[in-house]
Amino acid sequence: MSTYINDFIKNGEKRNLSKNTLEAYKRDLVKYEDFLSTRKEDFISSDEVSVMAFVQHLRSLNKANSSIVRIIVTLRVFYKYLVNKNIVDQSPLFNFENPKSKRNMPRILSVEEVDKLLNMPDGSTLKGIRDKAMLEVMYATGMKTTELINLKISDVNLKLSYIRCKNNKFERIIPIGSYASNCIEEYLKVRPEINFYKSEDLFFNLKGKKISRQGFWKIIKEYSAMLNIEKQIDSNILRHSFAVHLLQNGADIKSIQELLGHTTITSTQIYSSVSKKSKIMDVYKNAHPRA
Repeated sequence: MSTYINDFIKNGEKRNLSKNTLEAYKRDLVKYEDFLSTRKEDFISSDEVSVMAFVQHLRSLNKANSSIVRIIVTLRVFYKYLVNKNIVDQSPLFNFENPKSKRNMPRILSVEEVDKLLNMPDGSTLKGIRDKAMLEVMYATGMKTTELINLKISDVNLKLSYIRCKNNKFERIIPIGSYASNCIEEYLKVRPEINFYKSEDLFFNLKGKKISRQGFWKIIKEYSAMLNIEKQIDSNILRHSFAVHLLQNGADIKSIQELLGHTTITSTQIYSSVSKKSKIMDVYKNAHPRA
């Protein structure tokens, strides 16, 4: 990995960019650097043709269009840094147009499927108690996976039934219902058994260390396999289901935007499309004699 990437990442650390953002930047830049080396080029000699060839290379690997767009965004930020440092005169992406990004509809579970998923953990084991608490909290609040695993014990107020959620942009207060409150309360009884390092984190892995995004993904994968449904499930499916189920039960889009922590209403409106599509399917199934 070149010194240009190292210096760029260090600059991002000084600007307090999140760890996940910096890791994504590093992965994308290393991919481009490796590709350039096959053409006997480097970051300095790279031009618009290099970028076009790189995009074609990514497509040949069947990379999703959204992934390609994200990588191009990374290269734009990186070359802006190089220009500001007078390392290059002009970015090779100056006249380059981003591929059109088609936004995928978020996958959701039905209310019945959510109930089944949340009841999968074994409530007689420490792991099961922890897993159920995590799943219930995500569905009750609509948090992102990163927000969930970064919760501190001081962020939870069971007396007033809310959780304080903090991210890089702002802080928000999210109410929680009785199901999530009860599951957190049960988890807090056994939490000292795995809190080997006296941490303030709310959730740990079974070795007492902070649970990772991959760790939570494995939890979702484990119980979704037991659920035995054909839907493709990812670690944010409870967040998406949270938003759509609120809409289906009469919540307004502005309130859901605030609960999800979206900075613009545009990001939230995609859930309206999912909700309408789901409602039409229900009407069809209930009304059509051959459904």
